[in-house]
Amino acid sequence: MNSGILPAAVAGFSTGLSLIVAIGAQNAFVLRQGARRHAVLAVVGICAASDAVLIALGVAGLGAVVTAWPAALTVVGLAGGAFLTCYGVLAARRALRPAAAAGLTTQGTSAGSVRTAVLTCLALTWLNPHVYLDTVLLLGSVAADRGSLRWAFGLGAMLASLTWFTGLGYGARLLGGVLARPAAWRVLDSLVAATMLAMGIMLLARTF
Repeated sequence: MNSGILPAAVAGFSTGLSLIVAIGAQNAFVLRQGARRHAVLAVVGICAASDAVLIALGVAGLGAVVTAWPAALTVVGLAGGAFLTCYGVLAARRALRPAAAAGLTTQGTSAGSVRTAVLTCLALTWLNPHVYLDTVLLLGSVAADRGSLRWAFGLGAMLASLTWFTGLGYGARLLGGVLARPAAWRVLDSLVAATMLAMGIMLLARTF
């Protein structure tokens, strides 16, 4: 076995982790779903699988496609900005309505609500142009410097994504005691609203 495989994988893990740990729209959504214990497996699976696909595309050298189609990123930015802004408004509305927040822990997990969580997660993941710039272009460029070990680097980055989202989604359950109080949900939804609105407005501003 090539002695450089493990160092390349560790470098990929650390680089991938550094790109996803910052609080963003996707992380805020995973945290909220984990705290609610609602559709956590589906949400974590979508985030990790989506990252794996994007990382693979970057390692395969498709970052050039991202830079070659600036118009496509503009469309994604508009759609993503509008979606994040709307979601932020809904989160702000929940934060201002403690009665609605109090019912979150007993909310049902019907097929419709799971479908909504899945679709929301897909939108938050794939309608964010930063995903293509950071994961495909930036991470792909760093992986290219590893030469023949670029796939070991990519696998390390994929493992970082899986580790992070699993820890975030299921670790949020530890907040159950704190989130038993409606006031705590108001704080969490305020954080989600601020994150979503800030990113949504930023995307729209950069697009226009």
